[in-house]
Amino acid sequence: MSDICFLNATEMAALIRRKKLSAREVMEAHLKQIELVNPKVNAIVTLVAERAMEAARKADEAQANGARLGALHGLPVAHKDLAETAGIRTTYGSRIFKDNIPQQDAIIVERAKKAGAITVGKSNTPEFGAGSQTFNQVFGSTKNPYDLTKTCGGSSGGAAVALACGMVPLADGSDNGGSLRNPAAYSGIVGFRPSPGRVPTSAVGNAWATLGVQGPMARTVPDVALFLSAIAGPDPRCPISIAEPGTPFAGKLERSFKGVRVAWFKDLGGIPFDRRIRAAVDAQRKVFESLGCIVEEAEPDLRGANEAYHALRAWGYLSQAENIRDHPDLVKDTILFEYERGLKLTAADLARATAQRAQVWDHMRVFQQKYEYFILPSTQVPPFDITQEYVTEIEGVKMDTYIDWMRCCYLITATEAPSLSVPCGYTPEGLPVGLQIVGRHRDEWSVLQLGNAFEQSTKTNRRRPPLASA
Repeated sequence: MSDICFLNATEMAALIRRKKLSAREVMEAHLKQIELVNPKVNAIVTLVAERAMEAARKADEAQANGARLGALHGLPVAHKDLAETAGIRTTYGSRIFKDNIPQQDAIIVERAKKAGAITVGKSNTPEFGAGSQTFNQVFGSTKNPYDLTKTCGGSSGGAAVALACGMVPLADGSDNGGSLRNPAAYSGIVGFRPSPGRVPTSAVGNAWATLGVQGPMARTVPDVALFLSAIAGPDPRCPISIAEPGTPFAGKLERSFKGVRVAWFKDLGGIPFDRRIRAAVDAQRKVFESLGCIVEEAEPDLRGANEAYHALRAWGYLSQAENIRDHPDLVKDTILFEYERGLKLTAADLARATAQRAQVWDHMRVFQQKYEYFILPSTQVPPFDITQEYVTEIEGVKMDTYIDWMRCCYLITATEAPSLSVPCGYTPEGLPVGLQIVGRHRDEWSVLQLGNAFEQSTKTNRRRPPLASA
């Protein structure tokens, strides 16, 4: 059973298609893995086992009857508890919505199903996705599978841990300040923040906002690409959806990188990195050089990105204004902090923030005319104590807010560039470390190609958390 659970999604899908495995066998194996491992880590918080087995039975029946099979046919998938799932509880990690059962699926859920994936349940997330530490007062904390005393990051923490532990081969997540990249790094899996509009979302709230995106997570880069091929593509319900179809992402990722210019991070304008993170990432420079890349220390001009991001993030939290006003006692302090910051913003503040972000975007565009990629760490610190809500200090430098320790991710968010977090090594304590590969505007394909080449060269994704095989 465990061997099935740790097959790559691409291989698993091929075996199902060739009738070497049935969807029922695959689902039974994953449900057994969830039963064995999930109580230790608390990654899947709402499980729909009977519904999933019935869907697997129908998938096998359809295949036997000669039905056309989707790219994800028979693959179990977990949906982040921020994504609406018809008939399945969706709490957003909030006590306000602890009994909420949506009537319809989010677009990302709808597309996964259309491609043949089978929902096993919902993955844990912090309240309203706020903060890169997965805990809430509905379900509690999700633990790091490499050390149960450490955080798995967030906010797609449940998804990352479920993948690392073989509970699902694919999981979706979302990312504003690093929520696809941070937990991927902390759990030793792959998380991809695509360009805004690449994976469409329904027009609710400020549908033109581009800080938050949804995207794929998996254990390998080709698996992420496969999942992206099913969930990407234009949709009339999303005003910023990108017109290109998603299907090309399922193509062959191999390419030559001889002579490709790559910029290697220095300090992003003076932000601190834990020395263990810096050592693990810097050790990978030779890998990119071995691929034929020309690697140089260089960084884009990100002045103004920090101020712009904080203002636009706070503004975004006003979409929860009614819930926060009506239930202030049911909302955690960091959300109240963002809400209160948002209320204080003026029109001039927002105008300045959008102008700053435009300038950052253009600086990045010019920078990437010379460098096709920018490489930097996915996190500034290794996984920290699970009882600590957020990092307050790095290498003696105090953090100003609860999210500042994730600056290496949210500064990239401000550029709108696609960014892939791939495993790149471990700390001396055996905790996973992730590396970010940032590509050019809307060039997800190129990012996936370099990520795949790096992954094939390092094989760092082959290690499993010990408890996952217990």
